[in-house]
Amino acid sequence: LWDGEFDGRQVLDAFAGTGALGLEAVSRGVASVVMVEHDRGAIAALKAICDKLHVTNVTLIAADAMVAIPRQAPTRFDLIFLDPPFGGDWLERAIPKALAVLADDGLLYIEAETVVPPPPSMELLRIDRAGAVHSHLFRRQATAE
Repeated sequence: LWDGEFDGRQVLDAFAGTGALGLEAVSRGVASVVMVEHDRGAIAALKAICDKLHVTNVTLIAADAMVAIPRQAPTRFDLIFLDPPFGGDWLERAIPKALAVLADDGLLYIEAETVVPPPPSMELLRIDRAGAVHSHLFRRQATAE
């Protein structure tokens, strides 16, 4: 989608967990990744991984994603990963917060237990399923001027 050009891209991994999504972005050469995770043990593990791999372009934030996402403004992210815990209303609450910090041409990747309809102003680029997980890739639609 970016023709393999990841330089300068800003990424937010809002429910980092193991950090797999954010670290994959790092391995592709993005400029920076902000990983948000509420579990302190997971944050410690992520810090150890980043230290071991000498990763310097990751910012780890130990916080609730619902609080941390809005605090990232005025940064505008080119790619946001939302992979919240299944069940509950995590996605319904997280999507508007993510859209508020998504770049005008940004991508939103969502993992969920069900198919997610496109959020407002977003178009579905791809949907896949692996077991019980549905992965979605959306792009913000260009606005007519």
